[in-house]
Order: sequence, then structure tokens, then C-alpha cells
Amino acid sequence: MRYLIVFLLFISSQVTAQVPALYNHVSNEVHLLHSKVLQQDRQLYIQVPHLDSAAANTALPVLYLLDGENHFHLLAAYIEYLSHWQVIPPMIVVGIISVDRVKDLTPTNSVLNFSGKVDSSYKTSGGNEPFLTFVQQELMPYVEAKYKTSAVKILAGHSFGGITTLNCLLTRPSLFDAYIAISPSLWFANKFVLHLTEKRLPQLALANQKLFYSVGNEDGSFRQDVVRFDRLIKKGRLKNLEHRYKEYPAESHMSEPIPAYYDALRFIYKDWKPDSVK
Repeated sequence: MRYLIVFLLFISSQVTAQVPALYNHVSNEVHLLHSKVLQQDRQLYIQVPHLDSAAANTALPVLYLLDGENHFHLLAAYIEYLSHWQVIPPMIVVGIISVDRVKDLTPTNSVLNFSGKVDSSYKTSGGNEPFLTFVQQELMPYVEAKYKTSAVKILAGHSFGGITTLNCLLTRPSLFDAYIAISPSLWFANKFVLHLTEKRLPQLALANQKLFYSVGNEDGSFRQDVVRFDRLIKKGRLKNLEHRYKEYPAESHMSEPIPAYYDALRFIYKDWKPDSVK
């Protein structure tokens, strides 16, 4: 009987040891920031990781996400999960909610859609420059004043957000350390960003930035434009730009962000170790 009691106590202790601790998932904050540059209020989703007391004063990288209303919770969940398992570092995620995405996320004015037809919904296009000024002069200082941030910044976008990411790389290359462009709409405005790439890439001043770009199974010339961009990047042989291009033939324009954002994070932090500074 004594041995039976000891055995049962042993089994009980083993079962207790296997019960995982409860895990409190991160919930995002909603912020309203008035922009003098854009002359409007801008809504933000911000997720800040819960760090244990030993890491409470850690300075965190910040990922700025365009089209935050579409992909914030997807990307925030990836980052929460991967950082929890020490695959990537914990980071702050800032989702910028669109007011007029056509205006904010296009680099020049054009009223022609993908089919080359006049589309009145594009009449406000071409506001990318003031939008990026808002990000640089107002949004970044706001985030850096409220949270303990490191110097590492990432910009991520999809579709029109993808050409915004590439336009930022080409016009303000030092603003971010890594750029993610998922299915960038390179067709826009007679391939404006492709022509800008040809013009600016040879003289681009870089400092070890990273670039991830991808395409799904989009119809017509959409994929060919991204392939052409990839050729320009490879031809440029830029020593201070590490890049990765991926195709997702099984994914549509709207399903591609699911695997692509995961792959982008893994690429950017492929050499990261838990004891890394950033």
C-alpha cells in the first residue's frame, strides 16, 4: 500500500508538471493622431508586447504596417507567436488605418486602372509624398515618445501599400532598416515605380537594408512587372541591400499576404538569436 501511495503521488506530480502556464495574449491599443501635414486625424492600431520583468526596459524594433485595417491582426499574431518562441525578437506593431488609400499609397496622379480605363475612384491619387512625410515627421516621433523603441524600423505594405514601400526605399532609403512589399501594384501610372527603380537604383545610398518582395497568381502583366523589378534588383548587385523574392502561384492577390508576411519576417530575422541586441 505504501508503494502504491508513493506511485500515485509521483504520477500526480508528473501530471501537474505538464500543465502549461496560462498565456495572456497581447491586445492592441487604438490611437488617434492628428496630422498637421495631412490636415486630418489618423487612427492607429498599436500592439506592444508583454515583456517579463527582466526584459521590461528592452528597446523594441517597430514595424509600421500600411493598410492596417486589413492585415494588422494577421501580422501582429505572427509577431506575437514567433517572438514568444524566440524565433524573432518582440516588436511593436503600428497599423496605419486608411482614410483614402488611393491618395496616400500612390506616388503620382493617374486615373487609369489596371485595365487602362479611366476610373474615377483614382482621381485623388498621388499623395504618397505627404503621406511619407507624415510617417517620418509625425508618426515616428509619436511612437518613439510613447514607447521604448530601438533604432530598428520596418515598413510593410501590400498592393498599393507595396508600391508605397518600394517608393519609400527609392526616395528615402535610410528611413527604414527593412522593407516588405507584398504583390506591389507596379502597373500603376504606366509603371511609375518600375521606371523610378531604373533611374534611382544605381545611385541608391543604402546602409545594409533588407528587402522582401513577392507576387501571387495575379492575372495579366501583374506578375511580369514584379519579375521585371526582381531583374532590376539583381542586375543592380547592390552590396548594401539584402533581398529576397518569392512567388506564391497557389495564392490570390488577397490570400498571398498570409504566407508572404510570415516568410518576410523569417527572412528579415533569419540570423537573429535570442541574445541579439536587435
